Amino acid sequence: MTVYIKELRQNFKSLCIWTVSIAFMMMVCIMLFPEMKGEMDSVSSVFANMGGFTAAFGMDKLSFGEIMGFYGIECGNVMGIGGGFFAALAGISVLSSEEKERTAEFLLTHPVSRFSVLTQKLISVLTQVVVLNIIVVAVSLISVVVVDEQFEMKEFILLHTAYLIMQLEIACICFGISAFIKRGSIGIGLGLALMFYFMNIVCNISDQAEFLRYITPYAYSEASSIISESALDTGLIVIGILVGAAGAVVGYLKYLKKDIAA
Repeated sequence: MTVYIKELRQNFKSLCIWTVSIAFMMMVCIMLFPEMKGEMDSVSSVFANMGGFTAAFGMDKLSFGEIMGFYGIECGNVMGIGGGFFAALAGISVLSSEEKERTAEFLLTHPVSRFSVLTQKLISVLTQVVVLNIIVVAVSLISVVVVDEQFEMKEFILLHTAYLIMQLEIACICFGISAFIKRGSIGIGLGLALMFYFMNIVCNISDQAEFLRYITPYAYSEASSIISESALDTGLIVIGILVGAAGAVVGYLKYLKKDIAA
């Protein structure tokens, strides 16, 4: 577990910064709800008449005047974008960083197999994603108690379950891509997460782009659908899990045979 612990220590600062930033923004959004609650009905009616913009962010299915509706729209975007970006960054750099920082030759000359190195690195990435989600969930629950509101717990749990699976999928896909990169590229990871996010917006707006729902992990973590239907789209989630697993497997296959640059 030496590599696993090393990875966690090496990325501890990054994990803290991203976790604190996302949790803080979630807390601020929740704290603002009581002040805005009385005006939310009029806000909801305004957004309801904005056509494609309303559908793009699912505001046609949720009410800003209810805590779960407000949380799903406002905090959902924070968690979706922030969490997705963090997962992408963690995954895209975990393998390529060894060559970028010229530490691969030192690491791989030790009596530990490449398979073990890969496994420990992947688990470290998944651990970071899980820790971020646990802390954000805890902060959200504490914040909602402070403002004297109450979540619908079923919808809340389903929503954060979807966010977690979405982030794990992105992390695994980026893990696979990382095996093909020699010098690392944060831009690739961020670009991929951003592309997935906008794919979801496009398929919400246009029926002709419905096929994108089977590509982007943001489709099954859509807060408006989860909260309004009180259910997850298991079909899309299964596809997402399979895609994520495929990304990880590709990373293994490539890295096990890769000529590592010193």
